[in-house]
Amino acid sequence: MARKICVLVLSTLFATSLYSQKTLQLEECRQMAIAHNKSIQIAQENVKVAQQYKQAAFTQFFPNFSANAAYTWNQKSISLLADDAYLPVYSLNANGTPNYPASWNNSWTVVNGTPVPLDANGKPFNPSTSPDKIEWKNKALLPKEAMEFDMKNVFVGTIGFTQPIFMGGKIKALYDIAKYGEHLASAQQENKMTELLLEVDEDYWRVVSLESKVTLAKEYRGLIAKMDSDIRTMVDEGVATKADALKVRVKLNEADVALTKAEDGLNLSRMALNQVCGMPLDEQYRLADQSLDTKAVEPQLIPIDQALANRPEIKALTQMQSIAKANQKAMLSRFLPNIALTGNYLVSNPNSFNGFETKFGGMFTVGVVANIPLFHFGDKLHTLNAAKSQYRIATLQLEEAKEKMELQIKQSSYKTAESIKKQTTTQHNIDQAVENLRYATEGFEAGVITSTDLLAAQTAWLSAKSENIDAIIDVKLCNLYLEKSLGTLKAPATNNTIKNNQTH
Repeated sequence: MARKICVLVLSTLFATSLYSQKTLQLEECRQMAIAHNKSIQIAQENVKVAQQYKQAAFTQFFPNFSANAAYTWNQKSISLLADDAYLPVYSLNANGTPNYPASWNNSWTVVNGTPVPLDANGKPFNPSTSPDKIEWKNKALLPKEAMEFDMKNVFVGTIGFTQPIFMGGKIKALYDIAKYGEHLASAQQENKMTELLLEVDEDYWRVVSLESKVTLAKEYRGLIAKMDSDIRTMVDEGVATKADALKVRVKLNEADVALTKAEDGLNLSRMALNQVCGMPLDEQYRLADQSLDTKAVEPQLIPIDQALANRPEIKALTQMQSIAKANQKAMLSRFLPNIALTGNYLVSNPNSFNGFETKFGGMFTVGVVANIPLFHFGDKLHTLNAAKSQYRIATLQLEEAKEKMELQIKQSSYKTAESIKKQTTTQHNIDQAVENLRYATEGFEAGVITSTDLLAAQTAWLSAKSENIDAIIDVKLCNLYLEKSLGTLKAPATNNTIKNNQTH
């Protein structure tokens, strides 16, 4: 009675464990992996970086406003004169012409009918070439202090803008490079996503395969264990030899070893799936596809051009080609003039707008600035040629990738079709192996078939079942690889919170 109660309790606990164990769909594993994967997060941040760079490049089309201010303390003021200056004063005639005799103290004489002044020695001189010999009657004082300017405290400030008018296409080319850079980052993110989905699906189907292999190993061990029990009874009854019993025992040990290996492999594969999905390594769960669907689904093929357009690698290489083309235009723009409109408001203290005052005074200025490159020993030509070569390299890389991907698509299509045929064949082999095992079991129980023949039938049954599992998983993986080559392996439509775990 106690034994029955213990069995009942253990059965209840086992049933409760199965009920509470969560079930994971393949789509859930994908979503958890995307949310957990650091490479995807880095790729998403790279897209944001590229977006910011594109927005920064777009601002270059607009004027650039800036303000500047400066203060300078000078030890000394500025003086235009070393000493007081005396300025000669002219007397004027009624018609406004200078009256030289009335302005000078020099004596005059007539030479060849023309009045000529005499110097202090009584010799005639030319006042234009010898102004120092002129003796002025009146002089005006210009004191040194009148030409001194207070420059000890100088304040200067400007606010203005620069609006590009024509930059040879440089700004447009740089904006295009930033725009293509954003598209490139998005394509790289999509490629990272595809690689992650491929890894998740491979780990998922590996776990499904090993779960099926563990179940199969337990079934096979059950067959061998039953045969071991039967052969012992037959040995006791004298209708079988100890050699027969030993052969069965060896097979039973081999089945135990195979079961242990399968369970170990399942545990390791489950850990790998847990790691990529961001779950604890020792967490247990059931997979929704644990019972393999034996029906093979024909893949849906799409035109090669459409498949190539779907591939993130082609998208990335196309953007790299566009970047190289825009860079070539940017290098060409270095040969063209740059024209910009400028406007400023300048304020200073002291200012010279009304004499020289120690007050703030300012003015507006507007102008056009042009820079025309002339010659720099071929620097621009060399960089332009380098940009052209980079564009040709990007074009060749894109063409090469398309050729290889077209070959990859055809190979994946053939492998998928081959795997479907293999699955169909292994399914037929299972039917034959099951029938063969039934006849062998009945013949062994009737005593018309030896233990060796029954063991061979059981081994054939195990091999057929195992090959069928491999074939089913191979179909899943070949379809997966075909989806990747066609560019139809996409991330989940939404990255919402993983829905509540289902229970068994």
